[in-house]
Amino acid sequence: MGDVIFELKNISKYFPGVVALNDMSFEIRAGEVHGLIGENGAGKSTLIKVLTGVNKPDKGHILIDGVETVFHNPAVAMEHGVGCVYQELNIVPFLNVTDNLFIGDLKKKKNSILLDYKAMNIKAKELMSEMGVDLDPLAECSTLSIGVWQTIEIGKSVLHNSRLIIMDEPTSSLSEKETVQLMQTIKKLKEKNIAIVFVSHKLEEIFDICDVVTVMRDGKHVSTTPVADMTKDKLISDMVGRSLENLYPKIHSKRTDEFLRVENFSSIGVFKNISFTAYAGEVLGFGGLVGAGRTEVFRAVFGADLHDEGSIYIKGKKVYIKQPQDAIKNRIAFLTEDRKIEGLIQEASILNNLNLATIDADRKILFLDQKNQKIRADKNVKDLQIKVSDLNHNVATLSGGNQQKVVIGKWVNTDAEIYIFDEPTRGIDVKAKIEVYNIINKLTEAGKCVIMISSELPELIGMSDRVIVMRGGEIKGEVDYQSEYFNQESIMKAAWGGTIE
Repeated sequence: MGDVIFELKNISKYFPGVVALNDMSFEIRAGEVHGLIGENGAGKSTLIKVLTGVNKPDKGHILIDGVETVFHNPAVAMEHGVGCVYQELNIVPFLNVTDNLFIGDLKKKKNSILLDYKAMNIKAKELMSEMGVDLDPLAECSTLSIGVWQTIEIGKSVLHNSRLIIMDEPTSSLSEKETVQLMQTIKKLKEKNIAIVFVSHKLEEIFDICDVVTVMRDGKHVSTTPVADMTKDKLISDMVGRSLENLYPKIHSKRTDEFLRVENFSSIGVFKNISFTAYAGEVLGFGGLVGAGRTEVFRAVFGADLHDEGSIYIKGKKVYIKQPQDAIKNRIAFLTEDRKIEGLIQEASILNNLNLATIDADRKILFLDQKNQKIRADKNVKDLQIKVSDLNHNVATLSGGNQQKVVIGKWVNTDAEIYIFDEPTRGIDVKAKIEVYNIINKLTEAGKCVIMISSELPELIGMSDRVIVMRGGEIKGEVDYQSEYFNQESIMKAAWGGTIE
């Protein structure tokens, strides 16, 4: 790797009642992909804000090429070569590619007040091509994929001559194909001697793309290790402060009664002839590549989307589910993939979010039974171990893992018997994942039926009793955990169009 270009020395940052960074040191070399990992609340976001000039440290020093520097604001950090691609992309959909790339820094013709769109379009075309994307610079961004949006965001940093580009959970919303393209783009940036800070919860990405990885815990530096010398067990141990012998604490409960049966379920152009049965006491996993139709099937089962044909049976009785209220009445819970938009009301309190699904039952003429809501929420906090200081705080103040627990608590309060988990651990750290897995175990031990949709094969295998594999809107295979074919290779083969064997 190249020389050290950015260095944080003994950085501390305090907020009321919180030590966000505690004597944190961190150095970045030219042409290096430096992984940054830690649980939610470890201090990663605050570290990024210090690097980008959003937060000024209370103690410590920032050095660039060995010279102490002060970032008074993000503009100063940008002038010193720091770019950042945030998880929430800053793309203006109704503007074209060129406008988004040059926004805030539009180029004028020489000795003129007129904009030089010809030169900007040529540069935009060249830049996107260099990053592996053949793109019309006049294309409106609303017509482009999230993966292309992200490439445009990276392009902004390159145009500003960034020496360091920070990528915050860059693959969280990308398809598998888009993730591959991102990794290729990162390699091209390395060739330009640009340093990358790569923040991710996905351990496999750290091992795939990073040269070195720094682990944070409780605002402190725990370790910095070349990836070639790091193991997954060591990485997890550094993150959570203890050894985790089993990342997937699966308990195979006894399967009992049929709870949900779906027969010949079809939605024209989306999925067809979907039939399966799910039982009490088991986790039925649904695997497949992005776009296989898994989420779409269960949105229709839950009544969130329409279907054209097929039948649903609950405990052997045919039911008609035309809207989510019908599903809830039949004791079905659906924990959506996008918890922030579809699972929670970010501006509402933790208390109100925990009681969202039971609000009708709490009505007392013109008022709500607030006493009962508080009792229920307190029980959720205790049973699900939700880390919260005040139930009246906005749910947005919680970490990703605790927000997921609030979504689970919301549905536990309905006394549901069938739980559909869509990507239950997306975007949460390792320790929080294990806590969610333990909640799933408790549900199956209590005789509930759990259906889990997951794009992470280790998770699917680690936590399922059976796995059904979909491709192109159809079921391509099914395998039980006791089968010799219950492995990543067989499931991936089916996902790509083969058979489980």
